[in-house]
Amino acid sequence: MKKSIQIAGTFVSLVVGAGFASGQEIMQYFTSFGLVSVFGCIVAAVIFSFLGMTLAQIGSDLQTTSHKEGIHYIGGRAFGPVLDLLISIVLFGIAIVMFAGAGATFNQMYNMEPSFGSMLMTLAVVFTLLLNANSIINMIAALMPYLLGVIFILLIYSLFTVDYSISELNILAKKQQSASSHWLTSAVLYVSYNIAAGAAMLILMGGTTKDRKAARMGGALGGGVLGLLILLINLALFAKMDIVAGVDMPTLELAKQIHPTVGNIMSIVLLAMIYSTAVGTLYILAVRIVKKENLMMKIIVILLGLVGFTSSLIGFTTLVGKLYTIMGYLGMVLIVAIVLAQVRILRTNKRKT
Repeated sequence: MKKSIQIAGTFVSLVVGAGFASGQEIMQYFTSFGLVSVFGCIVAAVIFSFLGMTLAQIGSDLQTTSHKEGIHYIGGRAFGPVLDLLISIVLFGIAIVMFAGAGATFNQMYNMEPSFGSMLMTLAVVFTLLLNANSIINMIAALMPYLLGVIFILLIYSLFTVDYSISELNILAKKQQSASSHWLTSAVLYVSYNIAAGAAMLILMGGTTKDRKAARMGGALGGGVLGLLILLINLALFAKMDIVAGVDMPTLELAKQIHPTVGNIMSIVLLAMIYSTAVGTLYILAVRIVKKENLMMKIIVILLGLVGFTSSLIGFTTLVGKLYTIMGYLGMVLIVAIVLAQVRILRTNKRKT
């Protein structure tokens, strides 16, 4: 059970980054569709659980030491390298959004220039990877309970301080920028780009246990927790749409409404989640490019940080709306491949019995 919880915690923490915890992703991919967004949250939870379970199981079955092994198994000899490249692109894209998210957080909370906040986060991530990468997985998983606590506080506050009717809030919600034209497409896109990033870590984590059942349970549990978080943030944003409409960091704005101290706590939690996701994604990408932690890997980390910081200057909200949608369509290719891999696994198990 301990291993299952560790897999679930790492999966959730990697996905929960700047866009998720800030509410900007949830706003564009779910809340902007109004009340029907609840169905989108349920769809996302189901798909996350299925994919999480399958990927962790593959890692356990293959006893992977690199996500490359699992990805090449999913895609086969011909298509595996293509999936590997897609995942690398998505990982780097998410790191870029994390740097931009840090800039937006510092700007909204402390009135700093976004570029300065992005630079601080980039330096923190790069120095972490240069000095100590061994405890990354445990560090990422340990941050989750704090985020959950803050999210529950925001939900309770939002539900008990609603100032508008549901119909009025529904109209306000539908005026917000949406990532797609339909709630179902949007929910699938959201899962697809997130699973492209989470796939690498799930495969690696699955490989740390020979207990297939524990791996499956961990992946499924992580997906279920993600679905619950999406639903909670979605409800909180919908209930206070009159306050969060149009802001870069909706959950941060909600926290500030409760009390400035709560806003400060939320900003710290948010920056911690941004940091953990950026460290996790850049680490996986760097390990994929250079297998051993040597001088070349340090050079790669610095180069990735430099390019990532420069790209993050485009702006947080723009990146979430445009870059994530593109990555979502790329991630759909991976989802199809994972489903086909699960069919292969079921057929193999059937033959054995």
